[in-house]
Amino acid sequence: MAARRIPPLVFLPPLLFAALAALFLLGLGRDKDTLPSTLIGQFAPALPVAALGGKPALDDAMLRAPGVKLVNFWASWCGPCRVEHPTLTALAAEGVTIYGVNYKDSAANALTFLGELGDPYRAIGTDENGRIAIEWGVYGIPETFVIDGAGRIVLRFAGPVTRRVLEETIRPAMAQAAAGS
Repeated sequence: MAARRIPPLVFLPPLLFAALAALFLLGLGRDKDTLPSTLIGQFAPALPVAALGGKPALDDAMLRAPGVKLVNFWASWCGPCRVEHPTLTALAAEGVTIYGVNYKDSAANALTFLGELGDPYRAIGTDENGRIAIEWGVYGIPETFVIDGAGRIVLRFAGPVTRRVLEETIRPAMAQAAAGS
């Protein structure tokens, strides 16, 4: 009896299925809470922002000054910004330099927000039209960036900075930024 030859195309569907399943499983293993940023390791983009209230205006020289600092994009209308505010206030009380960028918000609402919850920011700028957020790669607010003493971005964290995020993500990035400065 002659051996029956199986056409090679018969193996194609199971191979394609196996390849897609492998890609799916690899995707499940990724950290879904981390959004990629092309700015990691790069100098922070320019901050041509206007001052908010009586605070000093946030500028590029502040970002390139020695020491680790945080840049936090926030708004008074942002619920998660209220959630993270006590953590930022505690960090500021420890002496951590935090700069704020008020995103697509009115000055009156932003100042009311800070009057109610406290002001952890050493300097604040406003981004009324959202252009600066685009240049920084902000997906949504709140977002916090850890900046080293040379003005390079070490970490971009999307979402509210809770106590857990502070201990597991922000503080290690601050230590990394301090070691690299």
